[in-house]
Amino acid sequence: MALKVELKPRERIIIGQVVIRNDEQRTRFFIEGDAPILREKDILTAATADSPAKKIYFAIQLMYLVQDPTHQHEIFFGLVRDFLAAAPSALPYVHEINNRILSGELYKALKAAKKLIAYEAELIEHAKRV
Repeated sequence: MALKVELKPRERIIIGQVVIRNDEQRTRFFIEGDAPILREKDILTAATADSPAKKIYFAIQLMYLVQDPTHQHEIFFGLVRDFLAAAPSALPYVHEINNRILSGELYKALKAAKKLIAYEAELIEHAKRV
């Protein structure tokens, strides 16, 4: 079954290792086959990965797009180790991410990393109030 994608004007999407930018009109197309796909709203760049949790997401994103997690393992595990040293309460989030990576579900690992980013934001907000 094909994946239906609708792009807003000037929206970007990554399919495989290619960035596609839409023209001035809304566009709909169907993707048949298996390739990593990320919509613009789910894409982080090195510049926008400006927090520890976002850096973890970025490392997973690179694993997903290249479809070989081993190239980012050392970086990913270093980031996770530092994150957990600072926020041990994040272990359940990291555990879910690790399980997804180990089972080859890199897209689901990205979704789990979004939860980690949200949790990090909660921790920061809480620290500001205290």
